[in-house]
Amino acid sequence: MPPDVSGTEGYAAEADSLFVRYESIPSEQAHAAVLHLLPKAPARVLDIGAGTGRDAAWFASLGHRVVAVEPTDALRLRAMQLHASPAITWIDDSLPELAVLASRDEPFDLVMMTAVFMHLDETERRRALPNIAARVAPGGLLIMTLRHGPVPHGRRMFEIDAETVIAPARQLGLSLELNRHGSSLTSENRAAGVTWTTLAFSRPS
Repeated sequence: MPPDVSGTEGYAAEADSLFVRYESIPSEQAHAAVLHLLPKAPARVLDIGAGTGRDAAWFASLGHRVVAVEPTDALRLRAMQLHASPAITWIDDSLPELAVLASRDEPFDLVMMTAVFMHLDETERRRALPNIAARVAPGGLLIMTLRHGPVPHGRRMFEIDAETVIAPARQLGLSLELNRHGSSLTSENRAAGVTWTTLAFSRPS
């Protein structure tokens, strides 16, 4: 059966290997480029596309309150068991609409979107960005990473020019704080020519 949520193709089938791969990379290493920007605890953190829960658990361990959004059952349900924490609220929701989050109308000091946005096509990204930006509280941050390079078999991904995110984000009242391009953390991805862009935006207080 095809997935209900566009962009999640391949993730349920590869859940076992993804847990091994993602959980083997410490969050501090994965997000080294933005450590200096992260809020001090306690803060309200939203993790869109939380996957295996690695980052959600990390933020919870630092004293933050986390809402983790993951549409793929095979990842979300297992992550809830692996990283059980009263500081993490798990939600079955998805881009571009984030309808469940919208109904909660909750602002966040930090919105994380790691390796997610490139799963949406251009039209979906245009629809999604205002819904994402709406969740960033005054004084808050939006941090996202974009994958560049060959698309893994069975996945749905699109190449994204960072400027196509930066310009509309500014129109939504977000200020660019970081635009960094770098190599992949894993030797497999580096050998395949995969690189990453990290973008960080702030909303004025």
